[in-house]
Amino acid sequence: MSIKYLAEKRAWFIETATTAYVFGVEEGNKLLHYYWGTRLPNQTDYPGVGPLPNQYVYDTHEAAYEYLGWGGINYTEPDLKVTFADDVRDLVLFYHDYDLTENNVSSELKVVLKDAYYPFQVNLFYRVFNDSEIIERWASVLNLGDTPTRIEQISSGTLHLPSPGEGGYRLTHLAGRWGAEFQVNRTNITDGKKSLESRRGHTSNEATPWFALDYAGPGRAGADEDQGQVWFGGLGWSGNWLVTVEQSTYLKGKGVRVSSGINPFDFSWNLKPGQSFETPVLSFGYTSEGFGEASRLFHRYQLRHILPAEFAGKPRPVLYNSWEPIQFDVTEQSQMDLAEVAARMGAELFVIDDGWFGARDSDHAGLGDWFVSPTKLPNGLKPIIEHVHALGMEFGIWIEPEMVNPDSDLYRAHPDWVYYFPTRSRTERRQQLVLNLSRTDVQAYLFEALDKLLSENAISFVKWDYNRPVSEPGWPEAPSAEQREMWVRSAQGFYNLLDRLRAAHPQVSWESCSSGGGRVDLGVLRRADQVWTSDNTDPYDRLFIQEGYTLAYAPRTMFCWVVDTPHWLGKRDTSLTYRFHSSMLGGLGIGGHISNWSEEEKTTARGLVEEYKQIRHLVQDGLIYRHLSPRDGSYTAVSYVREDRLEAVLFVLTLGRRLALPPAQVRLKGLNPTTLYRVEGVGEPFTLSGAALMQHGLNFGHLKYDFDSAKIYLSALEPGK
Repeated sequence: MSIKYLAEKRAWFIETATTAYVFGVEEGNKLLHYYWGTRLPNQTDYPGVGPLPNQYVYDTHEAAYEYLGWGGINYTEPDLKVTFADDVRDLVLFYHDYDLTENNVSSELKVVLKDAYYPFQVNLFYRVFNDSEIIERWASVLNLGDTPTRIEQISSGTLHLPSPGEGGYRLTHLAGRWGAEFQVNRTNITDGKKSLESRRGHTSNEATPWFALDYAGPGRAGADEDQGQVWFGGLGWSGNWLVTVEQSTYLKGKGVRVSSGINPFDFSWNLKPGQSFETPVLSFGYTSEGFGEASRLFHRYQLRHILPAEFAGKPRPVLYNSWEPIQFDVTEQSQMDLAEVAARMGAELFVIDDGWFGARDSDHAGLGDWFVSPTKLPNGLKPIIEHVHALGMEFGIWIEPEMVNPDSDLYRAHPDWVYYFPTRSRTERRQQLVLNLSRTDVQAYLFEALDKLLSENAISFVKWDYNRPVSEPGWPEAPSAEQREMWVRSAQGFYNLLDRLRAAHPQVSWESCSSGGGRVDLGVLRRADQVWTSDNTDPYDRLFIQEGYTLAYAPRTMFCWVVDTPHWLGKRDTSLTYRFHSSMLGGLGIGGHISNWSEEEKTTARGLVEEYKQIRHLVQDGLIYRHLSPRDGSYTAVSYVREDRLEAVLFVLTLGRRLALPPAQVRLKGLNPTTLYRVEGVGEPFTLSGAALMQHGLNFGHLKYDFDSAKIYLSALEPGK
């Protein structure tokens, strides 16, 4: 993996083991894109560098600019739009210089562009890691003058895809809503723009900033899990974001553009003299081996270079969360009683959810008052924590720092600490308002309160929730020119607060929650060790949610709970084993009324927890293979394979069997063809070669009913056995 510069062609080559990304300086010092796709043997093999013409160069107003400033006769989606102090709204960027640095971990390129007239500079950054197929890019802008410049739109970068020939591109993205996050959506790209976005102040339950494109045409099917070219990427930003996929009539048959960055809706930034502004990181990749390999490449990148290093290589513990049986009725005895049952089941982390602080008897009061309730827990948290530790578990707690109830000490003291417009009412949702984390005094208060909580109590895990979007996004105390900066400053404030807390308390791991999966992106995953995937814990619905999640994000970050049946949301009745198998597809948690479970259920649960602990290294750190999609039939099948291919685990779950459909036949993937594997979980253990398991597979005729399931463990035998 490297970045190289070819001086005679004024071109840069960003190459991984299998992928190449190439751009260069054309006549007139314009920076143009050349190539993104399979790595080729020679630098002169790439269009625009060798004898082949640059396939991306069209008419001037459709040229494939590497980073496009709005101005001149360009009409496609710009990367950067600014207004200078004299009200000129035209940006003309020319190449100026570059700098390339390398070490034993990564290579990083900085390309400098400058405006033709104004003292205004744009730095484009590119980074590739030695052990990854993923490329990172981002931008920063610098005001080198003595008057302010207003940024009105800024992206992390635009990616140009090659011509599909006679075919067309298809976009895959993840969308949904509360209780139905990460649903897989696919649509053909036609002339015009397709925008994916959030305007809610957080990543949102409705969409996530990830995309993938493949193409199909005459005699060529689109990509599937195992074959076909896929271009994909994700943005690391937890505020308002935008992904725009554009195909114009001029680009038709030639390619599409994908730009990604901060959402320009209601945004501006007053860039003062001498100041700079940096965009989020856009991470992107390419594969010719389908959506499955795209996921595996993205997952490995996240495990190695995104997730916080303190816990990235350690098993995520099996947790128990007390919310469903207790809700707001928190008492010392009720928590201790639940902890004893959870410990007997094999839980390793006990988490008290909402209701432990302030005057928190319901969701109408207490948010913002981050001190232990003296009426509910007169002895504080320490007796519970000591009891939990004595049972062999770690202790965790729930917080929602960015919100406040009007009925709270904090709001009564500081009603100006929320977002609001002076002439408008303050819209409450869930009886709460959103604190203005753009304000440094709000950040300081929250850090002091949470630092005190973590310093005085032996807490090992924090579930950080965010339960409503922003409304009335006013900040009356800020200068008029900076009012619309709040969308970015609030996300930066969240990052700053969590970064400070992580640094002060490195023993604490963190979970990102936002009414379920409303804050999941590569930005929050740099700071959170796991996420709460959805409030919908129905094991059947979760198969659809979890499939979509793993297209983009690593399974070890995806937490899944086993709860009671019939499920509170869909009233669907399922077996305990089925619920566990569905939840074992990611990080395992339990959230049911376990004190009410029968002794048989508790014994079964303990056995299943132990089974998970034996294979969680495969689920959390292995390579995922999606065999059967719940969207396509009556079964779902997913396997996780150790990178050295010595172990694997396969889960098969039935949905609603229809019309006497034949039993599932699952052909394994990712195994070593010549290795002999011991197969456990289908009758008596037996042995088969990797080739047989991948060519013929396993038959699951014993799964005859709705909501039935099986877990199969494969282990490589030593030679001669």
